Amino acid sequence: MAPDSVYGILHRECFALFPDELFADLFEDVGRRSVPPMIVAVVMVLQRLEGLSDREAADRFAFDARWKYAAGGLDFDYPGFVHTVLVDMRARLARSERPGRVFEVVLGVARQAGLAGRRRVVDSTPVYDAVATMDTVTLVRSAIRGMLRACDDELAGELRGVLRRDDDYAAAGKPACDYDDPAARQELVDALARDARAVLAVLEGRELGAGLAQAAELLATVTGQDLEPDPGGAFTIARRVAPGRVISTVDSQARHGHQTSARGFDGYKGHVAADPDTEIITGTAVTAANSSDAEAAPGLLADVLPGPGGGQDQAAVYGDAHYGTGELIGRVQDAGLRSYLKVAPPPARKGQFPKDRFAIDLDARTVTCPAGVTVPLQARRQDRRVAEARFSAACRTCPLAAQCTTARTGRRIVIGPHEAILATARQAQASPAWKAEYQATRPKAERKIAHLMRRRHGGRRARVRGRAKVAADFALLAAAVNLARLAKLGVACHNGAWVAGTS
Repeated sequence: MAPDSVYGILHRECFALFPDELFADLFEDVGRRSVPPMIVAVVMVLQRLEGLSDREAADRFAFDARWKYAAGGLDFDYPGFVHTVLVDMRARLARSERPGRVFEVVLGVARQAGLAGRRRVVDSTPVYDAVATMDTVTLVRSAIRGMLRACDDELAGELRGVLRRDDDYAAAGKPACDYDDPAARQELVDALARDARAVLAVLEGRELGAGLAQAAELLATVTGQDLEPDPGGAFTIARRVAPGRVISTVDSQARHGHQTSARGFDGYKGHVAADPDTEIITGTAVTAANSSDAEAAPGLLADVLPGPGGGQDQAAVYGDAHYGTGELIGRVQDAGLRSYLKVAPPPARKGQFPKDRFAIDLDARTVTCPAGVTVPLQARRQDRRVAEARFSAACRTCPLAAQCTTARTGRRIVIGPHEAILATARQAQASPAWKAEYQATRPKAERKIAHLMRRRHGGRRARVRGRAKVAADFALLAAAVNLARLAKLGVACHNGAWVAGTS
């Protein structure tokens, strides 16, 4: 077995990495655990690294000598265990105060070995959900079913008394209907909407338990996002897509997102921060697919943002244009870090003049257009941090108006609260030195993402449902990838201290 393989490092260091005491808070003091937690932790790490289901991982431990070797050199006839042991361990970790302890331990080893500096690359990738996307009819009916299942018998009977469709809502699936007939479809949608509203009307004003309140909120959400009354009072499917639309009642936190304007996906975004020099992942996060990448960045960079050690010469953050917001760049710079967060150029809608063709003087609070007309900046009433310059009168007689705007009220330039930061960042990223540093470093984040996503099951596609569970699974995958990287870097424990380059 190669000493720099993940099996090699686990064989040598599994007792130091995952001692049973690390998981002592998950179990009662009385009784006896059938499988030592250290063995379960090793199996969980290898399972995530190889993209296996629980049953496959249990079989692999039972019959693959490499897995027995990784778990401290167990005899080949060491007894295996049922796959539900893994299910139980994940549930115990999720209920604990430190659900991400495996990732924390592996990252702590990297830090002690001096393999996590103060440079960070950040990136995100789609994580497809583990459920099927539902259409409006299936969504509403499933939400009603979930509402009935969450009730006790007495309340369920009361709710069933207000339902008018010929449907007991017992079986899952799409209701029978002649979907080729527009009138039949309309009648079904209206009937489902009225059943949903009747159920919610019964619950209005009542004190609801947590599970029941969650089911009622989901029913109200899926009904409100997709249905609207027509002029005749009948409910129809809305001719719009609600922001943050729920796409499944099985995983109500999954969302529809876009990699590009033409390519979408359903599920979540997995975010990572890594040290570009050692390729150690230092932070992970999972957000809804429709969220902004920059929203997750402060959490990913928590170890290098404001705190002791800020302002070091080599401290820097690298990220593509999804992270190039004025707020994030400002936070990075305030922490004494160099920002290599790329800022996208201003959009040129329909080929018209982009914003950077206008001369913006923040000190004088004026904006000058390409035709040489200068107008003052005025603060918006609804948000005093935002200002705008209106060229309405000048645009009517301007010879360049066709190249600038098609709006009847003329061109308008909006200045956000971080305009100065963005302008400075755009100017900096135009320099050859900035470009060379960015191009040499930021792609390492994509390489690390590729390591995480190389397995479809449990990598690109989630194995579990719900953002918290997906986040925990994603962090465990990052821990496994980190451990494989530590093996390549020769990390070992000597006299209680972790050092690199010893193998």
